[in-house]
Amino acid sequence: MASLLQLERAVYLVHGDKKLRLPLSQLYFCRYCLELRSLECVSHEVDSHYCPSCLENMPSAEAKLKKNRCANCFDCPSCMHTLSTRATNIPAPLPDDPAKTTMKKAYYLACGFCRWTSRDVGMADKSVASGGWQEPENPYTQRINKLLEYYHQLAQREKIERDRKKLVRRRNYMPLAFSTHTIHVVDKYGLGTRLQRQRSGTPINALSGLTQKEGEDHKEIKIEPAQAVEEVEPLPEDYYTRPVSLPEVTTLRQRLLQPDFQPISTSQLYPKHKHLLIKRSLRCRKCEHNLSKPEFNPTSIKFKIQLVAVNYIPEVRILSIPNLRYMKEVQVLLTLTNPVENLTHVTLLPCEEDDPDNINSTAQVELPNKEMILAGKDAAAEYDELAEPQDFQDDPDVVAFRKSNKIGFFIKVTPVGEAGEVHVSFKMRYDYRNLAAPIRGPEEAEQGPELMWLTQHVELHLGPLAN
Repeated sequence: MASLLQLERAVYLVHGDKKLRLPLSQLYFCRYCLELRSLECVSHEVDSHYCPSCLENMPSAEAKLKKNRCANCFDCPSCMHTLSTRATNIPAPLPDDPAKTTMKKAYYLACGFCRWTSRDVGMADKSVASGGWQEPENPYTQRINKLLEYYHQLAQREKIERDRKKLVRRRNYMPLAFSTHTIHVVDKYGLGTRLQRQRSGTPINALSGLTQKEGEDHKEIKIEPAQAVEEVEPLPEDYYTRPVSLPEVTTLRQRLLQPDFQPISTSQLYPKHKHLLIKRSLRCRKCEHNLSKPEFNPTSIKFKIQLVAVNYIPEVRILSIPNLRYMKEVQVLLTLTNPVENLTHVTLLPCEEDDPDNINSTAQVELPNKEMILAGKDAAAEYDELAEPQDFQDDPDVVAFRKSNKIGFFIKVTPVGEAGEVHVSFKMRYDYRNLAAPIRGPEEAEQGPELMWLTQHVELHLGPLAN
C-alpha cells in the first residue's frame, strides 16, 4: 500500500520549452499567466551568498572576490566536514628570561569526525582563534590568472559582437526634422550621440559606446601557448618496490576536491575554505513574475513568495489498485484534495482522439460524468469535534468517501495493451479564484475575486499487468 501512495504515480503535464510530466510537488503555479512551471521553464536569480557554518551574509561582489568561499570557516580535507578551532596550552619562553618558560594559549584546527588536525600536516598553531592560517601557494597561480583574464576578455568581445549584429539588423531611423520640444528632450537625456551613431552611413565600432577610460581597460591580452616537453622528471628508484600504505595515500575524492594541487599523500592535505551557499529566487519566463523568493536573512527558512503548485491545484492520488488484466474492466479508487479555502468544483473529462498530449495512454478509462464538489481547506476542522459535516448529496456510485477537503472516487479502467505498464490520461477541469488579478473598480471589487476555469492534463501510472 505504501508504494501506491507515491506522488510519482500521478503526474501533471507542463507546457514549456518541451513537454514535461512531473509530480505536483515538483511544480510551481504562476498566478499571473495561470500555468504550471517546472524548474526547467523558470529563470534562476541569486539573491544572496552566505556561509552555511558561520551564517555570514556576503554581497555578490565580495563573494566573487573571495572565489565564493568563506574566509573564516574551513572544510576537513580528509572527510569534508567542518573544522572547529581547538585551544590548548603550550610552553613558551619568557621574553625577559629565555631560560624560563610559561604556558601560553594556542589554537589549531581539528575535525570532530575523522580526528584530523592541522598539526598532521605541520601547520603552526596560532595565537588568535580566527584568521592567519597557513595556506599552500600554487606555483601556477600566475598562469591560471592570465588565462582567466584572457577568456574573460574573449567572452566580452563576443558579447559586443553579438550586440553589434543585433544593432545592424535594426532599421536605422533618423527623423528629418525635430521640433523644439524633441531637441530639448534629446539634449536633456543625452540621446543625441546614440541617434547619431545609428544614423545611416555612420560606421559602427564595437567599442564606440565606451569612453576613453573604459577603452584603456580593454587592452588585448596575449598568452603564450603551452609547450610540450620531451623530458619529464624520472620516477624514484624504489617506486615499484616500495610497499604501499593505504592510510597514507589519498582517495580520488580527496584529490578532486583540491584540483589545484591534487595531493598524492595524506601529509599534503591542507584545509580548504568552506564554499558559500546561495539563496535563489525563481521567476516565470513568460510573465517575469516571481514564483519563489526566500528571505534575505540566512537564518530564516521562510519565503516571501512561494507559489508551490500543491497549494493551488487539486491533487490527484491513487489509493488502491486491483489486479490489472488485459481487456478486463477494473475499478480504481482515487483521491482528490482541495488545497484552497473556498469550494472547488472539479470535472474529469476524457482526452480526445487527436489530443497531442495523450501519447502515453495504454488503457481505456470511464470517468465520473458528474461534477464533484470539494470542501474548502480548514486546518482546524479535524480538531473540531462539534463541527457539523456539510451535506453535499454525493452519489455513492461515484464518491466512495468524503473527509474534510478530500474525497475518494472511482474510475473504471480497461487495459488495451497485452503487456507492459498501464497508463491512464484524462483532463481535470476546475474553478480557480484569481487573487492576483489587476486592480479593478469599486463595483467589481465588491463582487470578490475573479472566477476562472482551468484545465490540467493528468496521467496515472497504475503499474504492470498481472500474470
